[in-house]
Amino acid sequence: MSMSPSARQRVCVLGATGSIGTSTLDVLSRHPDRYEVVALSAYGRVTELLAQCLQWKPRFAVLPDAAGAKTLQDALRSAGSRTEVLQGPAALSEVASHADVDVVMAAIVGAAGLEPCLAAARAGKRLLLANKEAIVVGGALFMDAVREGGATLLPIDSEHSAIFQCLPEDRSTWAQRIDHIVLTASGGPFRDRDPSTLAAVTPDEACAHPNWVMGRKISVDSATMMNKALEVIEARWLFNLSPDQIRVVVHPQSIIHSMVVCRDNSVLAQLGTPDMRVPIAYGLSFPERIESGASMLDFTTLSALTFRPADAERYPGLQLAWQTLRGPEGSTAILNAANEVAVAAFLAGTIRFDGIHNVNARCLDAVTPHADACRSVEGLLALDAEARRAASAIVEKLSP
Repeated sequence: MSMSPSARQRVCVLGATGSIGTSTLDVLSRHPDRYEVVALSAYGRVTELLAQCLQWKPRFAVLPDAAGAKTLQDALRSAGSRTEVLQGPAALSEVASHADVDVVMAAIVGAAGLEPCLAAARAGKRLLLANKEAIVVGGALFMDAVREGGATLLPIDSEHSAIFQCLPEDRSTWAQRIDHIVLTASGGPFRDRDPSTLAAVTPDEACAHPNWVMGRKISVDSATMMNKALEVIEARWLFNLSPDQIRVVVHPQSIIHSMVVCRDNSVLAQLGTPDMRVPIAYGLSFPERIESGASMLDFTTLSALTFRPADAERYPGLQLAWQTLRGPEGSTAILNAANEVAVAAFLAGTIRFDGIHNVNARCLDAVTPHADACRSVEGLLALDAEARRAASAIVEKLSP
């Protein structure tokens, strides 16, 4: 349904100071007649959030801790701002489901995004999902909340947005059309490096992504290709596919963002420059299209578009996606929790790069999800906590 030119959509940006959040605000700045910012949240970048609040004048700002919230509130009051600063996880759900919010950009990293995403879904919001972990952890519970709340769920990951853009608006026809989908992967910074040398890589090397500008956690996930494992799981839920209908191919140029292989073997692909503002703009304006700020793709400058298999020796964690999808319900939540602990340990210098996969695989063996764990938020969070404890114990054993 097209938006009335006189009606501005009210937007809540969760994770406003991260790369997706700042890109979202950049797109919004190009369309002041269409959008207004109602709420912004950040994890710890108080100075950056203060600048955003002074620019955008949101009704609410959210920080996780009381000290940061007080610092921000005092600074805003000194500047004459009327923005109200809220604090804690419950505040994220409060602003995500607020009656004065139409659109929620979910750009919080990790499982912390589950509860506000569920709140937005249950409140029937247009939910722009950049937090893949919410659906990886939430699974059926999350998709039920979207359906029952009447929310509009739009994927923001470039790969899932590409698949979505290749499919008709009528979702009831998707099953008849799709044979399988192909998620493309850049291959990360080590796509051409000898796999035998990967154990020695440093956090800075792992975060030096060749194509995309991202946060450190997501950059490490790209280097291990755990981001693609999580995207495989996300695609299973977003498009109601079986694990066998999801494939991955390394495409170093990051021009083709993903593909749909139809039942007649025709292939639909979405192409563009590697710029997250494109899927963000599409999510904000769907089914319309608005200017994103991204540069136009110039085919005359493309020397080649190449593809190759995802090397199992280089990216052992990728196969865990299909293993967990075929395993007991809740296995994907265990994998996500273990990976968050493992990546944090690697970034802190506690374990080696190859220890990330070791932690993930061993945690899946150590934790068995209970049948009812995935029936409630409380059950999922308890499973998440159990997996984190197990992963932390494994990290301790691996630490030098």
